[in-house]
Amino acid sequence: MNVVAGFVRQQTASLPGKVSYQVDEMDQRLALPACARLEAFLPAGSQMIGKTSVGVRCNDSGGWNIFVPVHIRISLNLLASARQLPLGHTLQEQDLASVTTEVTQLSGLTDPMQAVGKVLRYGITAGQVLRKDMLRQPFSVTQGQIVQLIAHGSGFSINSSGAALNNAGEGQPVQVRVGSSRVIGGIARAKGVVEIGL
Repeated sequence: MNVVAGFVRQQTASLPGKVSYQVDEMDQRLALPACARLEAFLPAGSQMIGKTSVGVRCNDSGGWNIFVPVHIRISLNLLASARQLPLGHTLQEQDLASVTTEVTQLSGLTDPMQAVGKVLRYGITAGQVLRKDMLRQPFSVTQGQIVQLIAHGSGFSINSSGAALNNAGEGQPVQVRVGSSRVIGGIARAKGVVEIGL
């Protein structure tokens, strides 16, 4: 069905990688009235990847709807680990390899800048494709570290120090113990600095 093929080409044009698709044959027993105004659409909950369906609606009076099975294949160059890497490892360019693979969801990383400098949340094997959820920002504040507290207001600034009660990457919330009992919340910044809002 030309309307389905055109719709798939249009919807997948901006996807990364090499896209191929196959529109499955419709049941020959299906006898639909001729239609001058066909419109293709993506049914709710469907994605333009893997085995999916494209809806076709007839906008003539007495119109109809059908769902046409389509198989969309996407081959991508993804980042993978060049070797086995342990939990907590900070990724460097030499830790990365490129692999071409057919994907069923668009979750793998494609650009080394998405991975270099990030820290592994768990150990991975050689050749394992990297995903965003496998990585975290490096901690700028670590639990137990003595941090510099800074607060700015209209015409003044306050500097103090305290002990971080949790790990936090830059821009993440962190709790800091000041003195023997007071706990203050702030936002972790680079190099062991915690910014406190007033």
